[in-house]
Order: sequence, then structure tokens, then C-alpha cells
Amino acid sequence: MNLQKLSPWNWFKSEANHESPAVSPAPERPLPPAMQLHQELDRWMDETLARVGLPSLGAGLTEMPTLLRPSIDISEGDAAYRISIEVPGVDEKDIKLTLDEGRLIIEGEKRQEQVEEEDRYRRVERRYGSFCRVLDLPEDAKAEAIQASFAKGVLTITVPRDGSRPSRRRQIPIQ
Repeated sequence: MNLQKLSPWNWFKSEANHESPAVSPAPERPLPPAMQLHQELDRWMDETLARVGLPSLGAGLTEMPTLLRPSIDISEGDAAYRISIEVPGVDEKDIKLTLDEGRLIIEGEKRQEQVEEEDRYRRVERRYGSFCRVLDLPEDAKAEAIQASFAKGVLTITVPRDGSRPSRRRQIPIQ
């Protein structure tokens, strides 16, 4: 069941159609046999996980840009919508917010490096990833007054509501 269809406003309707500018289209040439085997193993693993109710690993070659997909919480108040996005390990300078024709685009990149040195060895772990989330703003959103803050790995976006626009949402009495 798709829970997004049940929400009063589908914040994510454009997200599936939006392509991140960092993602380039795959070349139109056949893959080497080792890469074909890798894709087939990824597909098999995803199907196996789905059978036991676990989410896909999302590690297929075509899905690499979506490895880092931050969780989004949206709450609705009388005066504003509040959007909280968890982006642990991402610096504020690596996050970009853009407003494009009623869509709020949140893009970011995680760059993390951990170095561990002991007597006779050195270990370096690097984690890189980018994300792009697209939110469609409701009709009563005041796009010109959107504010954002960042603290402790959480990006908080406040979208004020325009009280002059009547809400299409109404309660229906049960008889």
C-alpha cells in the first residue's frame, strides 16, 4: 500500500521524476561480463531480501547516487509547515536549498574521512555520497518566507502558511 496517496498533500509527487544534476546518464554500451555478473548478483540479493520483508540494499550500479537518502519528517501547524531532515555527518556548507516553481529542492553531499594510525599500519576509511530530495509545496505555502536552520545534523525548514488562501481540507461529520 502506498501511504503517500493517503496524505492530504503529496509532498513527494515530483521527487520520482526529478533527476539530480550530479547524476549523469549511463553510456549506451554493453557492460563487461564482470559488471553484468555484479548487477545480476545485486538483483538476486534484492529479490532475496524482499522475500523476507527486508528493504533493498540499493547498491546496484544504477542506484549508487541514492545511497544516502535522508529521512524527512513533515508536520503541519496552523501557521506553518515544519520540515525536519536528518543529515548526520553532512556539513551545513555541503547542503543547498533551492526553490523552483513550487518545488523545494534539498541537495547535499557527505564527505567523511576517518584515519587510524598505529605502530605498523595506517587505516583510512572514506565515505562519500550525495542526495537530492524534492518536495512539492502546498498551495497555501508562502514560498517567499521560507526559513532554514541547521543544528546537530538536522536541517529544519519552516514554511509559513498563507492564511488568506482557504485550505481545501475540511472535516466531514459522521452521522
